[in-house]
Amino acid sequence: MTHTRKVLDRSLSTLVALLMAVLVLDVLWQVFTRFILGDPSSWTEEVARYLMIWVGLIGAAYAAGRRMHLSVDLLPGKLTGNRAHILRIVIESFVLIFALAALFAGGLRLVWVMLTLGQTSASLQLPLGYVYLAVPLSGLFIAWYAILDLMDEVNELRNGNR
Repeated sequence: MTHTRKVLDRSLSTLVALLMAVLVLDVLWQVFTRFILGDPSSWTEEVARYLMIWVGLIGAAYAAGRRMHLSVDLLPGKLTGNRAHILRIVIESFVLIFALAALFAGGLRLVWVMLTLGQTSASLQLPLGYVYLAVPLSGLFIAWYAILDLMDEVNELRNGNR
């Protein structure tokens, strides 16, 4: 499982870094054209907005996979042994259900509706379904991480690791 996690971590961190780099270049171009040339580009704000959506959602999936997301650990911090593993299994099960139901399934529906309606962005005329594709993708990545975490916890519970 560690190989799969490493590949997913590396892929998502690289993707987020590339998207952030493009976002920085886009905003720098906007500042340059607005204040130096005096003629702002019409498309840069839209690109920045959509890149922020992708960075936020894919970055959230990466953070969830690395367990860097915000969490309240009052109960998990007090439990040890099998009880701690069982609690983490329950928590990861809820994460998996949410990721699949709300983000993945709901996100796919959102993308389908946007593509079916043919809605496009104002400046770029980009189909909005492609912009919102970040929602089901992030759900898929979060679900993948949850499955890996569940498998790790079940293995530790079976092996008696405390």
